[in-house]
Amino acid sequence: MEKLKIGKISMTWLSGGVTHLDGGAMFGVVPKPLWSKKYPSNDKNQIKLMTDPILVQADGKNLLIESGLGNGKMTEKQKRNFGVTRESEIVASLEKLRLTPDSIDYVLMTHLHFDHACGLTNPAGNGYQSSFPNAQIIVSKIEWDEMRNPNIRSKSTYWRENWQAIESQVVTFEETWRFGPIQMIHTGGHSDGHSIIIIEDQGEMAIHMADLMPTHAHQNVLWVMAYDDYPMNSIAAKEKWLPYAMSKQAWFTFYHDAYFRAVKWGTEPGQITDSIKVEETGA
Repeated sequence: MEKLKIGKISMTWLSGGVTHLDGGAMFGVVPKPLWSKKYPSNDKNQIKLMTDPILVQADGKNLLIESGLGNGKMTEKQKRNFGVTRESEIVASLEKLRLTPDSIDYVLMTHLHFDHACGLTNPAGNGYQSSFPNAQIIVSKIEWDEMRNPNIRSKSTYWRENWQAIESQVVTFEETWRFGPIQMIHTGGHSDGHSIIIIEDQGEMAIHMADLMPTHAHQNVLWVMAYDDYPMNSIAAKEKWLPYAMSKQAWFTFYHDAYFRAVKWGTEPGQITDSIKVEETGA
Protein backbone atom coordinates (compact mmCIF):
# COMPACT_ATOMS: atom_id res chain seq x y z
CA MET A 1 0.00 0.00 0.00
CA GLU A 2 1.30 3.41 -0.98
CA LYS A 3 1.87 5.98 1.76
CA LEU A 4 2.46 9.72 2.08
CA LYS A 5 3.60 11.69 5.12
CA ILE A 6 2.48 15.27 5.67
CA GLY A 7 4.37 16.41 8.75
CA LYS A 8 3.33 13.92 11.44
CA ILE A 9 0.22 12.85 9.52
CA SER A 10 0.21 9.50 7.75
CA MET A 11 -1.83 8.86 4.59
CA THR A 12 -2.29 5.31 3.24
CA TRP A 13 -4.22 4.27 0.14
CA LEU A 14 -6.57 1.32 0.61
CA SER A 15 -8.01 -0.98 -2.05
CA GLY A 16 -11.55 0.22 -2.74
CA GLY A 17 -12.33 -1.14 -6.21
CA VAL A 18 -11.80 -0.49 -9.91
CA THR A 19 -14.16 0.93 -12.54
CA HIS A 20 -13.83 1.71 -16.24
CA LEU A 21 -15.85 4.72 -17.40
CA ASP A 22 -16.26 6.43 -20.75
CA GLY A 23 -13.27 8.64 -21.46
CA GLY A 24 -15.39 11.20 -23.27
CA ALA A 25 -17.62 11.62 -20.22
CA MET A 26 -14.61 11.88 -17.94
CA PHE A 27 -13.03 14.65 -20.02
CA GLY A 28 -16.16 16.45 -21.17
CA VAL A 29 -15.67 18.70 -24.20
CA VAL A 30 -11.93 18.01 -24.43
CA PRO A 31 -11.20 16.21 -27.75
CA LYS A 32 -9.93 12.65 -27.43
CA PRO A 33 -6.69 13.36 -29.36
CA LEU A 34 -5.77 15.71 -26.50
CA TRP A 35 -6.83 13.79 -23.39
CA SER A 36 -5.70 10.37 -24.67
CA LYS A 37 -2.10 11.62 -24.75
CA LYS A 38 -2.30 12.04 -20.98
CA TYR A 39 -4.59 9.16 -19.98
CA PRO A 40 -5.03 6.05 -22.16
CA SER A 41 -8.32 4.36 -23.02
CA ASN A 42 -9.24 0.83 -24.02
CA ASP A 43 -10.94 -0.31 -27.24
CA LYS A 44 -14.32 0.64 -25.73
CA ASN A 45 -13.12 4.21 -25.12
CA GLN A 46 -13.18 3.52 -21.38
CA ILE A 47 -10.51 4.74 -18.98
CA LYS A 48 -9.44 2.86 -15.89
CA LEU A 49 -10.34 4.53 -12.60
CA MET A 50 -9.57 3.42 -9.07
CA THR A 51 -11.96 4.02 -6.18
CA ASP A 52 -9.37 3.86 -3.42
CA PRO A 53 -10.06 5.56 -0.08
CA ILE A 54 -7.22 7.22 1.79
CA LEU A 55 -6.69 6.36 5.45
CA VAL A 56 -5.49 9.46 7.29
CA GLN A 57 -4.00 8.96 10.75
CA ALA A 58 -3.74 12.17 12.77
CA ASP A 59 -3.84 13.05 16.48
CA GLY A 60 -4.57 9.44 17.43
CA LYS A 61 -7.61 9.21 15.16
CA ASN A 62 -8.30 7.21 12.00
CA LEU A 63 -10.02 9.15 9.24
CA LEU A 64 -11.09 7.78 5.89
CA ILE A 65 -11.38 9.94 2.78
CA GLU A 66 -14.21 8.40 0.69
CA SER A 67 -15.50 4.85 1.14
CA GLY A 68 -14.87 2.83 -2.02
CA LEU A 69 -17.26 0.72 -4.11
CA GLY A 70 -18.38 -1.62 -1.35
CA ASN A 71 -19.19 -5.29 -1.87
CA GLY A 72 -22.22 -7.20 -3.06
CA LYS A 73 -24.33 -4.10 -3.78
CA MET A 74 -24.23 -3.92 -7.56
CA THR A 75 -26.12 -6.09 -10.02
CA GLU A 76 -24.24 -7.77 -12.83
CA LYS A 77 -25.73 -5.20 -15.19
CA GLN A 78 -24.44 -2.33 -13.05
CA LYS A 79 -20.99 -3.88 -12.88
CA ARG A 80 -20.97 -4.22 -16.65
CA ASN A 81 -22.22 -0.67 -17.25
CA PHE A 82 -19.69 0.85 -14.84
CA GLY A 83 -16.84 -1.41 -15.94
CA VAL A 84 -16.31 -2.79 -12.44
CA THR A 85 -13.51 -5.32 -12.43
CA ARG A 86 -12.84 -5.32 -8.69
CA GLU A 87 -14.99 -4.49 -5.69
CA SER A 88 -13.78 -3.17 -2.37
CA GLU A 89 -11.00 -4.85 -0.37
CA ILE A 90 -10.98 -2.25 2.39
CA VAL A 91 -11.40 -4.76 5.22
CA ALA A 92 -8.33 -6.69 4.02
CA SER A 93 -6.40 -3.42 3.57
CA LEU A 94 -7.22 -2.36 7.13
CA GLU A 95 -6.21 -5.78 8.46
CA LYS A 96 -2.73 -5.28 6.99
CA LEU A 97 -2.53 -2.15 9.16
CA ARG A 98 -3.89 -4.01 12.20
CA LEU A 99 -7.14 -2.10 12.01
CA THR A 100 -10.79 -2.98 11.43
CA PRO A 101 -13.79 -0.99 10.14
CA ASP A 102 -14.67 -0.43 13.81
CA SER A 103 -11.38 1.49 14.16
CA ILE A 104 -12.49 4.31 11.84
CA ASP A 105 -13.39 7.50 13.73
CA TYR A 106 -14.40 9.73 10.81
CA VAL A 107 -15.33 9.19 7.17
CA LEU A 108 -14.85 12.35 5.12
CA MET A 109 -17.13 12.30 2.08
CA THR A 110 -16.28 14.87 -0.56
CA HIS A 111 -19.62 13.99 -2.15
CA LEU A 112 -22.01 11.06 -2.22
CA HIS A 113 -22.09 9.75 -5.78
CA PHE A 114 -22.33 5.97 -5.88
CA ASP A 115 -18.66 5.38 -6.73
CA HIS A 116 -17.65 7.25 -3.58
CA ALA A 117 -20.49 6.23 -1.24
CA CYS A 118 -21.25 2.56 -1.95
CA GLY A 119 -18.71 1.56 0.68
CA LEU A 120 -20.61 3.35 3.46
CA THR A 121 -22.98 0.40 3.88
CA ASN A 122 -22.94 -3.32 3.24
CA PRO A 123 -25.68 -5.94 2.78
CA ALA A 124 -27.13 -7.40 5.99
CA GLY A 125 -30.12 -9.74 5.88
CA ASN A 126 -32.79 -8.11 3.76
CA GLY A 127 -31.29 -4.64 4.12
CA TYR A 128 -28.04 -2.82 4.79
CA GLN A 129 -25.87 -1.90 7.75
CA SER A 130 -23.16 0.67 8.36
CA SER A 131 -19.70 -0.36 7.21
CA PHE A 132 -18.03 1.90 9.80
CA PRO A 133 -20.35 1.77 12.83
CA ASN A 134 -18.20 3.90 15.15
CA ALA A 135 -17.48 6.69 12.70
CA GLN A 136 -18.92 10.13 12.23
CA ILE A 137 -19.62 10.58 8.53
CA ILE A 138 -18.81 14.15 7.50
CA VAL A 139 -20.42 15.71 4.41
CA SER A 140 -21.70 19.12 3.36
CA LYS A 141 -25.33 19.83 4.20
CA ILE A 142 -26.13 20.58 0.56
CA GLU A 143 -24.80 17.18 -0.50
CA TRP A 144 -26.61 15.30 2.26
CA ASP A 145 -29.90 17.01 1.41
CA GLU A 146 -29.60 16.12 -2.27
CA MET A 147 -28.58 12.56 -1.45
CA ARG A 148 -31.94 12.02 0.23
CA ASN A 149 -33.95 14.10 -2.27
CA PRO A 150 -32.25 13.74 -5.64
CA ASN A 151 -33.44 15.51 -8.76
CA ILE A 152 -34.20 13.92 -12.12
CA ARG A 153 -30.52 14.03 -13.10
CA SER A 154 -28.90 13.03 -9.82
CA LYS A 155 -31.22 10.20 -8.79
CA SER A 156 -29.13 7.79 -10.86
CA THR A 157 -26.10 8.31 -8.61
CA TYR A 158 -27.62 9.01 -5.16
CA TRP A 159 -28.73 5.56 -4.01
CA ARG A 160 -31.05 4.98 -1.07
CA GLU A 161 -29.10 1.88 0.00
CA ASN A 162 -26.04 4.10 0.52
CA TRP A 163 -27.64 6.45 3.06
CA GLN A 164 -30.56 4.92 4.97
CA ALA A 165 -28.43 2.78 7.26
CA ILE A 166 -26.02 5.58 8.21
CA GLU A 167 -28.39 8.52 8.84
CA SER A 168 -27.64 8.63 12.56
CA GLN A 169 -23.89 8.89 11.93
CA VAL A 170 -23.95 11.81 9.51
CA VAL A 171 -22.60 15.20 10.59
CA THR A 172 -23.11 18.02 8.10
CA PHE A 173 -21.41 21.39 7.67
CA GLU A 174 -22.18 24.57 5.74
CA GLU A 175 -18.88 26.00 4.43
CA THR A 176 -16.05 24.30 6.32
CA TRP A 177 -15.38 21.47 8.78
CA ARG A 178 -12.14 21.02 10.65
CA PHE A 179 -10.37 18.36 12.67
CA GLY A 180 -7.01 19.72 13.80
CA PRO A 181 -4.81 20.04 10.68
CA ILE A 182 -7.52 18.60 8.39
CA GLN A 183 -10.09 20.85 6.76
CA MET A 184 -13.04 20.16 4.45
CA ILE A 185 -14.19 23.06 2.28
CA HIS A 186 -17.41 23.19 0.29
CA THR A 187 -16.77 24.08 -3.37
CA GLY A 188 -19.72 22.85 -5.41
CA GLY A 189 -19.05 22.16 -9.08
CA HIS A 190 -18.98 18.43 -9.67
CA SER A 191 -22.08 18.29 -7.49
CA ASP A 192 -23.77 21.17 -5.71
CA GLY A 193 -22.48 19.91 -2.37
CA HIS A 194 -18.98 18.82 -3.47
CA SER A 195 -16.08 19.52 -1.07
CA ILE A 196 -12.31 19.36 -1.14
CA ILE A 197 -9.93 18.43 1.69
CA ILE A 198 -6.76 20.23 2.79
CA ILE A 199 -4.22 18.73 5.19
CA GLU A 200 -1.44 20.90 6.61
CA ASP A 201 1.16 19.99 9.21
CA GLN A 202 4.70 21.14 10.01
CA GLY A 203 4.88 23.34 6.92
CA GLU A 204 3.76 20.58 4.54
CA MET A 205 0.47 20.36 2.68
CA ALA A 206 -1.71 17.90 0.78
CA ILE A 207 -4.86 18.86 -1.10
CA HIS A 208 -7.52 16.41 -2.18
CA MET A 209 -9.48 18.00 -5.01
CA ALA A 210 -11.72 14.92 -5.31
CA ASP A 211 -13.77 14.99 -8.52
CA LEU A 212 -12.83 18.55 -9.43
CA MET A 213 -9.57 16.91 -10.48
CA PRO A 214 -10.14 13.14 -10.52
CA THR A 215 -6.82 12.34 -12.22
CA HIS A 216 -3.49 14.01 -12.88
CA ALA A 217 -4.65 14.51 -16.48
CA HIS A 218 -7.33 16.96 -15.28
CA GLN A 219 -4.86 19.62 -14.14
CA ASN A 220 -5.93 22.10 -16.83
CA VAL A 221 -8.62 24.25 -15.19
CA LEU A 222 -10.86 23.88 -18.25
CA TRP A 223 -10.68 20.07 -18.31
CA VAL A 224 -13.78 19.16 -16.35
CA MET A 225 -16.07 16.17 -16.58
CA ALA A 226 -19.34 15.89 -18.48
CA TYR A 227 -20.58 14.41 -15.20
CA ASP A 228 -20.19 17.81 -13.51
CA ASP A 229 -23.54 19.35 -12.61
CA TYR A 230 -22.10 22.87 -12.46
CA PRO A 231 -19.00 22.92 -14.69
CA MET A 232 -18.37 26.66 -14.41
CA ASN A 233 -18.24 26.28 -10.61
CA SER A 234 -15.74 23.45 -11.08
CA ILE A 235 -13.58 25.70 -13.22
CA ALA A 236 -13.80 28.55 -10.71
CA ALA A 237 -12.80 26.25 -7.84
CA LYS A 238 -9.83 24.92 -9.80
CA GLU A 239 -8.77 28.48 -10.68
CA LYS A 240 -8.80 29.29 -6.96
CA TRP A 241 -7.28 26.23 -5.36
CA LEU A 242 -4.69 24.98 -7.86
CA PRO A 243 -2.51 28.12 -7.75
CA TYR A 244 -2.92 28.34 -3.98
CA ALA A 245 -1.79 24.75 -3.42
CA MET A 246 1.01 24.93 -5.97
CA SER A 247 2.36 28.08 -4.32
CA LYS A 248 2.74 26.00 -1.17
CA GLN A 249 4.35 23.10 -3.08
CA ALA A 250 1.48 20.88 -1.99
CA TRP A 251 0.90 17.26 -2.82
CA PHE A 252 -2.24 16.69 -4.92
CA THR A 253 -3.82 13.39 -3.92
CA PHE A 254 -6.20 11.22 -5.94
CA TYR A 255 -9.02 8.75 -5.32
CA HIS A 256 -9.57 7.76 -8.97
CA ASP A 257 -6.20 7.98 -10.71
CA ALA A 258 -4.98 4.56 -11.91
CA TYR A 259 -1.37 5.73 -12.32
CA PHE A 260 -0.58 8.25 -9.58
CA ARG A 261 -1.58 8.37 -5.92
CA ALA A 262 -0.21 11.88 -5.54
CA VAL A 263 1.81 14.40 -7.50
CA LYS A 264 3.60 17.70 -7.08
CA TRP A 265 3.55 20.05 -10.05
CA GLY A 266 6.18 22.48 -11.23
CA THR A 267 5.70 25.85 -12.89
CA GLU A 268 5.30 24.48 -16.44
CA PRO A 269 1.87 23.09 -17.47
CA GLY A 270 1.69 19.39 -16.66
CA GLN A 271 5.24 19.31 -15.26
CA ILE A 272 5.37 16.70 -12.48
CA THR A 273 8.29 17.32 -10.14
CA ASP A 274 7.55 14.54 -7.65
CA SER A 275 5.08 11.70 -7.50
CA ILE A 276 3.84 8.58 -5.75
CA LYS A 277 2.83 6.02 -8.36
CA VAL A 278 0.25 3.27 -8.07
CA GLU A 279 2.34 0.20 -7.33
CA GLU A 280 0.03 -2.38 -8.86
CA THR A 281 -3.09 -1.45 -10.79
CA GLY A 282 -4.48 -4.95 -11.42
CA ALA A 283 -7.40 -5.49 -13.77
